[in-house]
Amino acid sequence: MITQLVSVRLVASGVNVTPNSTAIPGISTLSKLVGSLMAFGLVLSLAGFVGCAIVMAIGHHSANPQWSTKGKMGLLVCLVAALLIGGSDLLINTFYNLGSSLS
Repeated sequence: MITQLVSVRLVASGVNVTPNSTAIPGISTLSKLVGSLMAFGLVLSLAGFVGCAIVMAIGHHSANPQWSTKGKMGLLVCLVAALLIGGSDLLINTFYNLGSSLS
């Protein structure tokens, strides 16, 4: 048991790994692909927002509270999705920096 604790302590103190963007071939292509997926997600969020606004309006004017409620919920989902897509790089970098500052 003592040897396990010593080996864990040695491994924990001896590891120093940082991201290396030049080691993997095609990383710039992958980065462009992720950026394209973000743009695609934002366009889908906008389309969903417009569609849910239409559903909410139809539900309101036809006295159908279920459609109106589902349209409102869809609007919130589209807004949260756009918020997460737009702020994803900030969120990931924040948590990466928080994690790398741990000792």
